[in-house]
Amino acid sequence: MVTNITNFGRSGLSDWLMQRASAVVLALYTLYMVGFFLTTSHLDYATWSGLFQGTGMRIFSLLALISLAAHAWIGLWTVSTDYIKPTGIRLGFQVVVILAMFAYLVWGVQVLWGA
Repeated sequence: MVTNITNFGRSGLSDWLMQRASAVVLALYTLYMVGFFLTTSHLDYATWSGLFQGTGMRIFSLLALISLAAHAWIGLWTVSTDYIKPTGIRLGFQVVVILAMFAYLVWGVQVLWGA
């Protein structure tokens, strides 16, 4: 039996809900971006930069980035606990995933809110 020590939420239900909520956020963000691309006839650096200058878009992008990290962690945790049986290998895989997601989150915040 696998313990919930490395699980993101408190239970399977909370993980399931978080997975679905993050999927909704990612779907809304994707639809917004696709709509932006379809309605913008001339896409250049000034237009792209202007889109992300607004605080609302930065917050929405940050929410999407956090949702992506949570969604990926829950999915990869589930896959690793189901298919990687040796504890050491599974723990090593999960540590690599956590470090990669942390690096991507820090990088994303730096890109969104940096100078």
